[in-house]
Amino acid sequence: MFMRFERMERLKSFEMPTVVKHGIGVVKYTGEEVKKLGVSKVLLVTDPGIQKVGLADPVISSLKESGIEVVVFDKVEPNPSIHVVAQGTSMYLENGCNGLVAVGGGSSMDTAKAVGVEVVHGEPVLEHEAAEGKKPLSKRIPPLTTIPTTAGTGSEVTQWAVITDPDRKFKFNTGGPLIAAHLTLIDPTLHLSMPAPITAGTGIDALSHAIECYTCHYAQPMTDAVALLAMEYVGKYLRRAVANGQDIEARYGMSQAAMLGGLSYGSESAGAAHAMAQTLGGIYPVAHGPCVAAMLGAVMEYNWMGEPEKFARIAQALGVNIHGLSLEEAAKAAVRKVYQLVRDVQIPTLEQQGVPAEDIPRLAKAAFNDPQTVGNPRDLTVKAYEWIYRRCFDLEPCTV
Repeated sequence: MFMRFERMERLKSFEMPTVVKHGIGVVKYTGEEVKKLGVSKVLLVTDPGIQKVGLADPVISSLKESGIEVVVFDKVEPNPSIHVVAQGTSMYLENGCNGLVAVGGGSSMDTAKAVGVEVVHGEPVLEHEAAEGKKPLSKRIPPLTTIPTTAGTGSEVTQWAVITDPDRKFKFNTGGPLIAAHLTLIDPTLHLSMPAPITAGTGIDALSHAIECYTCHYAQPMTDAVALLAMEYVGKYLRRAVANGQDIEARYGMSQAAMLGGLSYGSESAGAAHAMAQTLGGIYPVAHGPCVAAMLGAVMEYNWMGEPEKFARIAQALGVNIHGLSLEEAAKAAVRKVYQLVRDVQIPTLEQQGVPAEDIPRLAKAAFNDPQTVGNPRDLTVKAYEWIYRRCFDLEPCTV
């Protein structure tokens, strides 16, 4: 079984529908910024944990101070399902909301985007699954403001929402410029209470976006530029943010890395690491960040010879002095550097995350059928995915 990549001439474009505003303490401006979007009643989408620890409180206070009514939907779950989205849509419509605010990580922001899709299209988000060739989005979602409390997914600026269909045990994408947030407010003070394991997992997720989008077939100058800076920020700040959660400079740097990594997607897709993480996440209840982080090194080990020049540049972005190295050694140095970073921030292995090695054949087939396989810089087969998974479980010897 083999997938051929057709290098056809195609129109490339870069769109950035989202206004990005950032700074220490900017969450206090939420109300006035949302009001500028013409919103008078918002559905605030978040998860129970964010609500419990009070991270949404300053957002709610600012909205109310600006005269905006707030309806709180705090039922978001990891790997949000179509059922959670439907609940949010019902609450939005029943309360006559005319805008959305998402506070939290990627799950909250993706849920809010999907709710927006259902509100304006009047049908389930499943009808707009990108991979199945269903209906493309035809209407702009209601005004959406994203306020990330983690530094990883970049969903605050991406043009995608990843939603789980529990019946198929499958995570699907829906998106395009019409789904992107209208505004994101990035405030690193909201990240200070993020536990070290979440900081680590989300941080490597941001790195994976940058590396995959920099090396994939859809790369272009605009996405290359933001991807490289995202890598530099992760290399500089992630260890510090994990070691000292109150390091506001490191938190600020990582919040920018996540946003830049999100922009590196452009309007396209990623590669093997995300094909694996998304399909695996639909089968097992694993968090996306640690899952993709546990697989990134093995994917890079497989991929480096597909884009050796770019892998050498990745090594530089991560702080490796490649002077005097051959192109091959410089490219391999990038792989070793990422393996070391993953170890330093103590990412749990797939086995530690509850994924059994005996499921490798099933997981490899699922990954191969994911649309993100097409963007990968080195040609893929099911056997290739099996090799990558076996490397994740140390069932194959390291080649770098």
